Amino acid sequence: MNEWAALRATRQRALRVALLPCAGRGERSGAGGPKQYVAMHGCSVVHWALLPFDTLHRQGHIDGMTVVLSADDRAFEAAVPSDLRARVHASRVGGPTRAASVLAGLQELHAQGLHDEDWVLVHDAARCLVTADELLNLIDVCEADPVGGLLAHPVPDTLKRSDAHGRVQSTVPREHLWAAQTPQMFRLGVLRRALEQAMAAGAMVTDEASAIEWAGLQPRLVPGSADNFKVTYPDDFERAGHVLQRRAQVGGTRS
Repeated sequence: MNEWAALRATRQRALRVALLPCAGRGERSGAGGPKQYVAMHGCSVVHWALLPFDTLHRQGHIDGMTVVLSADDRAFEAAVPSDLRARVHASRVGGPTRAASVLAGLQELHAQGLHDEDWVLVHDAARCLVTADELLNLIDVCEADPVGGLLAHPVPDTLKRSDAHGRVQSTVPREHLWAAQTPQMFRLGVLRRALEQAMAAGAMVTDEASAIEWAGLQPRLVPGSADNFKVTYPDDFERAGHVLQRRAQVGGTRS
């Protein structure tokens, strides 16, 4: 009996595994290296991203955590303390794109014995502000859903479409528009097949939900927080640092 089979016998439910693609180069961040390893408020970005999953892992809500690294990654071990790292499986199978890294991670989980009906929560390593409460809400909603879903936030701003010269071409109605976030939670088998087929067809796959949509399914939108943004540009680090500082001042919890 392997690790997953033993856990499944104990849990008596479909397993839930966090998968963090962590092979990005961070070209837009201005950090001079992968943004997931930038130190912020005393810890690396990926460390902050893993903490709420680790909280739920120790409470039995999450059954495993895997990060997908590039083959030449030499920074992860230094960026995550050993006690947390001991509970995380580091897989150096990352590909040239986020979708390729996620698919490689899913294929490895399947090869390790995870079942098609088990749940995978795919989370950006650069989204370092998601909370344990948001994760629990996503799990509660998605496990009762036939498709699965994702954290998302209603778009609050007026949206403009530009022309080729940087001038406003039109205003886009924001009703029913949501900004997609992560984690995105789907059954391993459904997501793996959707990614394989969408990528083979050359479809635009910018997140897991877009692959699920390409397969003809409609993921559930689960309201998240505006704080759960992806650290992408230089000023995002300062913005995220302020959020972490504010949380520390009110008790230091991630929930």
